[in-house]
Amino acid sequence: MNSILNFYLIFTIYCFLSVHAFYEDSEDFSFILEKEKIKSAPIPVVIWHGMGDSCCNPLSMYYIKKLIQTNIPGIYVKSVMLGNNVVEDVEKGFFSNMNEQINIVCEMLKEDVNLLKGYNAIGFSQGGLFMRAIAQRCPYPPIRNLISVGGPQQGVFGLPHCSGSVAICDTIRHLLDYGAYETFIQRTIVQAQFWHDPNKRKEYQRKNIFLTDLNCETTCNSTYKNNLLKLKNFVLIKFLKDEKMQPKQTSWFGFYAENDTNTIIPMEKTRLYQEDLIGLKTLEESGRLHFLSINGEHLHLPPGVFTKEIINKYLKDNSKNYLNEQMEDDILNLY
Repeated sequence: MNSILNFYLIFTIYCFLSVHAFYEDSEDFSFILEKEKIKSAPIPVVIWHGMGDSCCNPLSMYYIKKLIQTNIPGIYVKSVMLGNNVVEDVEKGFFSNMNEQINIVCEMLKEDVNLLKGYNAIGFSQGGLFMRAIAQRCPYPPIRNLISVGGPQQGVFGLPHCSGSVAICDTIRHLLDYGAYETFIQRTIVQAQFWHDPNKRKEYQRKNIFLTDLNCETTCNSTYKNNLLKLKNFVLIKFLKDEKMQPKQTSWFGFYAENDTNTIIPMEKTRLYQEDLIGLKTLEESGRLHFLSINGEHLHLPPGVFTKEIINKYLKDNSKNYLNEQMEDDILNLY
């Protein structure tokens, strides 16, 4: 009797271990398949909208998403959404602490399995600045090509055309006029965090909580340069008839001279470029910094031009030369 019980006990344990091993092998095999699927897929794209817009506006970000997917079948496109819904997404484009939001988006991108081997990034208007913040602060998953469409890379000094409700825009203007560098406003109003007053340069450098850090205005985080230099290409788009971004040259890292809004200092003559604080000079000298001007108003980018100049040149690139097989495996194994 005891021998029969022992047999059944041993048999039960054997079956349990076999089933457990089977499921472990299945999970390992599934992960291998997932890794191979990610490797062979088109490079994903992450887009970030501008002020007053949302992740899913059918006339803007959703349209851009579908345009990319039409030209690159099978591509994964993620549109960044702040908050839990579209309404919160719009609101957080005005009222938010961007250092906190950048951290949240960093984690969001890390957790997205579709982005494990890297992605191309496109930021529109203020989203172009925020995408650069991601590139400098969040090296994984890596950005391959970074495209800033009318992004305020040196900040703005003026908000003449605000893309939002009259009430919100009037409130933002009032608060910026009241004191853009007041602690509460800096921590609450998104546009104050890249408000760059050439008449109050020292106060800007002392009190701004976001842009001064990204552009190494006071202290400089060496990892920012190292991370930005990992880009394959950095594309800056400026709109020649832009009246929304003041000055429009901010899209190309240009800005007003100190105490002189009639003079523009081009990127090449800024300390940021000349001392290569975040790698702009190195990127340009290595042929990876590109400037594109569009003869139109802010964000008026014709679909044909977007397809020709952005999709075909930078999003269809699925070259293995950027991340070799070992690098891809190393990145995938981080997750």
